[in-house]
Amino acid sequence: MHLRLTDEQKMVQQTIRKFVEKELMPLENEVLRNEREGRPSLPAGKLKDLQLKAKEAGFWGINTPAEYGGADLGQMMMAIVMMETSKTFVPFSFGGSADNILYYANEEQKKKYLIPTINGEKKSCFAMTEPSAGSDTRNIKMTAVKDGSEWVLNGEKTFITGGNEADFVMVIAITDKEKHQATGRDGVTCFIVDRDMGWKSEYIHTMGEWGPAGLVFDNVRVPEENILGEVHGGYKLGLEWIGFARWVVGARAVGAAERLLQMAIDYSKERITFGKPIAERQAIQWQIADSAVEIEATKWLVLNAAFTLDHGEDNRHLASMAKLYGSNMGNRVVDRVLQIHGGMGYTRELPIERWYREARLWRIYDGTDEIQRMIIARNLIKGHVKVGQYI
Repeated sequence: MHLRLTDEQKMVQQTIRKFVEKELMPLENEVLRNEREGRPSLPAGKLKDLQLKAKEAGFWGINTPAEYGGADLGQMMMAIVMMETSKTFVPFSFGGSADNILYYANEEQKKKYLIPTINGEKKSCFAMTEPSAGSDTRNIKMTAVKDGSEWVLNGEKTFITGGNEADFVMVIAITDKEKHQATGRDGVTCFIVDRDMGWKSEYIHTMGEWGPAGLVFDNVRVPEENILGEVHGGYKLGLEWIGFARWVVGARAVGAAERLLQMAIDYSKERITFGKPIAERQAIQWQIADSAVEIEATKWLVLNAAFTLDHGEDNRHLASMAKLYGSNMGNRVVDRVLQIHGGMGYTRELPIERWYREARLWRIYDGTDEIQRMIIARNLIKGHVKVGQYI
């Protein structure tokens, strides 16, 4: 058992950290100003320039298999990278990657969708959530009906990340109503649907800067060859997509919380009340101490989930634990940091209130707190996972 990063992992971590500090953090004031004025966080051209700088530094397709030109660093490194990039709210991704389920594409689909996505020539999104079906997939209503060599899709999806910018969507639809009604899992299929096939997107305004989309499918015709995976095999793909995303939420929470905690520590040394820095007040010290402990606990939960996945083991239980604890930790830390800053923390001159709004989403998307608790409890009660199984 080795509880420290390897020399290679440390090197990557430090390189990413320097990139974030040099290239991304200086843009934070610009991002805040643009968002206050209703403009995109950063112009597309500037984001592309940042990706090129990262690519020149060797960071392209961090978790993409080498056969597709990626670095293939594994899930542990992905978690470490996510923790570092999440120390800033500047919207940025290293590029050269694709959704994990897109690798289930056949050879023709890979040429048409996977490779262009990895190369940054196309953008994708994944759509399962509907107005009446979030965590409860039994309520999915969107249908796909076979008509000759095509499938006709009808229905709506909502809260779809990247849905306004995507060139194509990987969408889940019912292809066998009887099977779906019987189990809530079977009878659904995943389709790759180009935007020019006819689906439309609409921006959804939220309390944070996240801008998801509502997607509408009105008799959208999709050729048979655009089925991703197998007919009626869409539920498994959906679970795999969600399962990967869950523990990543915990990694994001760690990065943001570490940055916020450091802001609180620095401010507490500078802020004087009644003749003393507030850092000397026990009430402040306890908030700092509790935050530090919870951040470290989340970090190990996230790294354990990533380590398990790297070793080819089922990490869904650990991913739920990392997501549940990490998202709540992030909310607690940002709340404490805002409280320590007082009125200044509530203003838009500092990024704390922005993180406050963003963090509230962590407890909802990719499975709510309630769903994670249900999954964790069910796994233990039914014996799918034993207490103390992982260490």
